[in-house]
Amino acid sequence: MKIERQLKEIEAAMADPGFWQNKAGAQDTLRRYNELKAELEGVGKYDKGDAIITIFSGAGGDDAEDFSRMLYEMYQKYFDKVGFEWRELHANMNDHGGFRNVTFEISGRKPFDFAQGKVLIGPYAILKNESGVHRLVRVSPFNAKGLRHTSFSLVEVIPKLANPPAGGRNYIPADEMKIEFARAGGPGGQNVNKRESAVRIVHIPTNLSAHSSSERSQHANREKALEILTGKLYKLREDERKKKEQGMYISKTTEIEWGNQIRSYVLHPYKMIKDHRTNHETSQVEKVLSGDIEEFLKAEKDL
Repeated sequence: MKIERQLKEIEAAMADPGFWQNKAGAQDTLRRYNELKAELEGVGKYDKGDAIITIFSGAGGDDAEDFSRMLYEMYQKYFDKVGFEWRELHANMNDHGGFRNVTFEISGRKPFDFAQGKVLIGPYAILKNESGVHRLVRVSPFNAKGLRHTSFSLVEVIPKLANPPAGGRNYIPADEMKIEFARAGGPGGQNVNKRESAVRIVHIPTNLSAHSSSERSQHANREKALEILTGKLYKLREDERKKKEQGMYISKTTEIEWGNQIRSYVLHPYKMIKDHRTNHETSQVEKVLSGDIEEFLKAEKDL
């Protein structure tokens, strides 16, 4: 294998007593070694890049929308812990502070450890396996009888494609897109945006959609929504390719309901968070919901 051969050649050079005499050259060689090691370990094409996450509420009404809020805050706290920067791109909030859907982008770099050193990877590499249906079981704060309730939210993680393939905006043909404009939401009073600057783009063949309402102009929101949609199409095609290779091609549509969950957050009658793909679990639910999700991210690294 080409990468393994290159690694052996570099290792042989590093074993030479004179390797460190040229410190600048040695550092460059070590950096290249870590990059090759990362590639061999499965750090993919976009794994050094930023990410865009959308959380959609599914079955469960107000509880599901509140669960989406909980997940959003959990990820925010994790980003703050590791030093990632994030900003909200679009939010559809209900009257209780929950989210029907919310989209945010994450940027930054984090060391990824190998036996011989470190390589920096981005939020997409770390968070991409968070994609899937998340399930919450708890006593509903919206139920007057205090009954236990199950609700679902879908987390979608896509790479931020700063330079979309095949010519940027022309990557998606114009006749495959439906573009809608709406008045961007605001806090009220003098700050309400009177113009229809919020943008939603639908990719007609797949029915994938992307929203942006955070930018100041309609044009900027259109470019941001197109960027998000391009990332979604990339993620969809990558998932389809992998499923075909594994002989397990499935529909691109995942219902946000029972039976499809990748992780369960049980707050009643006992406390347990369990990832159903890795079987990793913990009873320290408050710790996880406060952003300490590193153990789950490490467990799902090789999925």
